[in-house]
Amino acid sequence: MTAEGVTTSETEEVRSVGFARALATLRIAFGITFLWAFLDKTFALGFGTGAQFAEDGSRAGIDVMAQDAAWLNGGSPTEGFLTFGVPIDNPFHGFFTSLAGQAWVDWLFMAGLLGIGVTLLLGVGMRIGAAAGALMYAFMYAAVLPLENNPVVDDHLVGVIVMVVLGLSAAGSTWGLGRWWKRTAIVQKFPVLR
Repeated sequence: MTAEGVTTSETEEVRSVGFARALATLRIAFGITFLWAFLDKTFALGFGTGAQFAEDGSRAGIDVMAQDAAWLNGGSPTEGFLTFGVPIDNPFHGFFTSLAGQAWVDWLFMAGLLGIGVTLLLGVGMRIGAAAGALMYAFMYAAVLPLENNPVVDDHLVGVIVMVVLGLSAAGSTWGLGRWWKRTAIVQKFPVLR
């Protein structure tokens, strides 16, 4: 018994359940982030893609399926960021700008957003999904160097760390299909799919 009258095993159980729920919440939130980015870039739903602005900079509306923005209408989901978002003094500026708007980069990026979003939301294939998410965040971290607000850490690096934690934990088992998924024959044969 502890001073609060709770046994050690009870305390560990409470922490375990609370921690599992916290990881599940983190997993789902990041899954929604990736899946939304995929949907917004595909259909130009007006948040990151397809938003219309007035001359004063205020939001003026949404141009759904914007002719020059929606991926389904021929817009490039990577061109804007890789052309204008990579600082000129970035040591990898030439590399990243050379990738801007290339079809294979667009397809790889969009497949990554969709795949990572689905694996995180459902809690299945977490090892591969989280590894892909960490890699995507690492590339975005490298693309925004040098950092503006902190000399070492930004939200992309935090994303890498979160993906590693999610990939190494059983985050898909709480509020997800991870518990069922890990018992399937294919995952039993190939544990990397867990």
